[in-house]
Amino acid sequence: MSAPPPTVERDGLTAAEAADRLRRDGPNVLPTGRRRHPLLLLGAQLVHFFALMLWVAAGLALIAGTPALAIAIAVVVVLNGAFSFAQEYRADRAADRLRDLLPARATVRRDGRAVVVGAQDLVPGDLVLLEAGDRVSADLRLVAGQRLALDESMLTGESESVRPGVGATLSAGTYVVEGHGEAVVTATGTRTRLAGIAAVTERAHRPRSPLAAQLHRVVRLVALVAVGVGVLFFLAAVGLGQPSGEAVLLAIGVTVALVPEGLLPTVTLSLARAGQQMARQHALVRRLESVETLGATTFICTDKTGTLTRNEMSVVGVWTPAGQVTVTGEGYAPEGALTGAAEAIRAARRLAGSAARCSPDAHAVQRSGPWRPVGDPMEVALHVLAARAGAPGAPPPAVRHPFDPHRRRSSVLDADGLHVTGAPDSVLPRCTHVPAGAGEALVAFSARGLRVLAVARRGPVPAMAGADDAERDLQLLGLVGLEDPPRADVAEAIASCRAAGIKLAMITGDHPGTAAAIAAEIGLLGEHGLVLRGDELPAGDDALGALLDRDGVVVARVAPEDKLRIAGVLQARGHVVAMTGDGVNDGPALRTADIGVAMGASGTDVAREAADLVLLDDRFSTIVTAVRLGRATFANIRRFLTYHLTDNVAELTPFVVWALSGGEIPLAITVLQVLALDIGTDLLPALALGAEPPNPRTMRGRARIGALIDGRVARRAFGVLGPAEGIATMVAFLGVLLAGGWQLGTAPPTGLLAMASGTAFATIVLAQLANAFACRSESRWIGRVGVRGNPLLLYAVVFELGMLAAFLLLPPLPELLGGSLPSVLGWALACVAIPAVLLADTLHKALRSRLSRPRQQ
Repeated sequence: MSAPPPTVERDGLTAAEAADRLRRDGPNVLPTGRRRHPLLLLGAQLVHFFALMLWVAAGLALIAGTPALAIAIAVVVVLNGAFSFAQEYRADRAADRLRDLLPARATVRRDGRAVVVGAQDLVPGDLVLLEAGDRVSADLRLVAGQRLALDESMLTGESESVRPGVGATLSAGTYVVEGHGEAVVTATGTRTRLAGIAAVTERAHRPRSPLAAQLHRVVRLVALVAVGVGVLFFLAAVGLGQPSGEAVLLAIGVTVALVPEGLLPTVTLSLARAGQQMARQHALVRRLESVETLGATTFICTDKTGTLTRNEMSVVGVWTPAGQVTVTGEGYAPEGALTGAAEAIRAARRLAGSAARCSPDAHAVQRSGPWRPVGDPMEVALHVLAARAGAPGAPPPAVRHPFDPHRRRSSVLDADGLHVTGAPDSVLPRCTHVPAGAGEALVAFSARGLRVLAVARRGPVPAMAGADDAERDLQLLGLVGLEDPPRADVAEAIASCRAAGIKLAMITGDHPGTAAAIAAEIGLLGEHGLVLRGDELPAGDDALGALLDRDGVVVARVAPEDKLRIAGVLQARGHVVAMTGDGVNDGPALRTADIGVAMGASGTDVAREAADLVLLDDRFSTIVTAVRLGRATFANIRRFLTYHLTDNVAELTPFVVWALSGGEIPLAITVLQVLALDIGTDLLPALALGAEPPNPRTMRGRARIGALIDGRVARRAFGVLGPAEGIATMVAFLGVLLAGGWQLGTAPPTGLLAMASGTAFATIVLAQLANAFACRSESRWIGRVGVRGNPLLLYAVVFELGMLAAFLLLPPLPELLGGSLPSVLGWALACVAIPAVLLADTLHKALRSRLSRPRQQ
């Protein structure tokens, strides 16, 4: 395609031309990678380790002459696989929808004005305005640039940035790391260089997360134990003189009893649900495994502007050598007033004109409702100040030196000379004379929590001069005080962090006085008020870690390298660090931190790509919400693990009793009943426990996140709840047998055994009902937790009771499973299991609370 003429390049396309080209060439999107066919995904769920083991069990049951059992096991595998497939398919599609929430923007010049459009709306011929932190969203040809540097590592693998010259090609997918420029779109969508490597990217697989690896270790261990115990029972049965066919069935029953068939789909659903909940709360988890890490966070390093504050900048005061001026007005609307002495107002007008020239593309627009900023809010606020002051228009810039985080200044050279804005401690030393009162005004503005900029100018300088050479011998025009009020909910969020044992630090590039004032206002500044500058940080990592490892630290005037180092030293001290960032230079720190948190509304593409969590509303309180959901999710996984393992103990108990009695005591439940318990009655309550909402205790005290199955879970499942269910089951089973005239060592009548087996089955179901409510908390008894806090659990319990009735009453299920409707005595004994389980749980929690209570001095 031939390049547009130069006049078109610098003025950009018209809106009509852009619309025509978009219709002709299509949207600027990469082709969607080919997905595996859903049937292949379903097939994968039917051949994993658990499934293969159950297929073997089904085959053995068929060989042993029990086709009903073989069919039941096969149905379990298929149902389990279908459920897991549904969750994976849903999560995959949900991830696509969530990825669409990530802002992908580009600034272009159309109809002679800078406008922000979606990257998908770029068309060949568009004039794109590039700034540090932008992602190149199409193939471009550079037509102008100042200090422009690109990171092309994603295409070339080279970490060194590239400085392209005018006429060079900029490839889609690269990032602007320094400077600014203008470039014309030459190719979009499938015609870009990036599209050529998209297929390779699609084939790349993310490594298994730590949570998934730990979970699969648990699953494999449980499965191996189940097979081992099954083999032992087979040998025991043969040793007791059982026929080999019955011994095989016994071994299958024991193995199936110990396998938590519903564990994997329960975990999948719990994590997917947590990710969706976070998205609804404006926290986009880019990697699902980050849910666990979020819950473990112990230290949050947060920016100030836009995260703790509203990022709605407005100039409220101007100091000039002629006096101070107060500025009033609403938001970004150009209407407003300047109040002060006449000479001071004239000086403020000159200052405002120079300040606005340093960001020629920033402006405010009003489409529907209030005025909105286009560009950096601070730069837009300077344009609003110029409008309110009545500053004259500016000639077009000839040379622009964009803001640099190391220089902390920006400047523009035009026909009137050089105009400079920046941090006062960066600009004032470059002025030939600092008027009296400037220092006092800086202190006063900072003490009010205002962000302060210095504005200066110089006469004409050579266009080829570098930024450092040009920005010297300046004349100070004055200081600007910008207000960025704290967010209304940030103080409450900080209090929640403190209650959760999470330490906080404000890491900002602002003036120390401004940062300290905001930190004190919102309650972040610690008891001893430690405020540091980036250049005051100790050189040694050990000393730096010891200095910062406290709550309520403010580190001001930091460079990007400081954030990276701070994350590393805190991690070295054992902290799980969440680091916020929005700039291109924040990328390394976001990658290094355990949880990189990027701003979705105002952050750069580089920051969002490097982050694990993207805040779609840029609020600090959203981080706290995500941490709360992360903690709740990990606690929920432990809840339904306890529930599953307890059920396994109750199902295994009849087989153990049969073996220990040498076959004198009949088996209380059949293998088909075990499968009915695992899939028919237990699955929905486990899923409901995985959806347990956060409670007030979730953010109380430091996170206790470690192994999924630790001593506490093992003791509850194998030492308290499981034995309570197992004993209640055997008491009910033997009670019905003895009441029917059975004697030890004799074979009970078929009808009596079916009634007793139905009673044992009902006892386990009712015991699991109680267990579900007991598992809602690891430390509080049911009287304090209540039964109405999780509506899904109530629905699941109703379903569980309905399934129990179906298994006992609906033909041919009673005959197929081997248990009939219990007698009145049987129901009475089965119902005793509910208070028995709850009593055992309550006593255990009370004992543990007493043992863990600090001794009185």
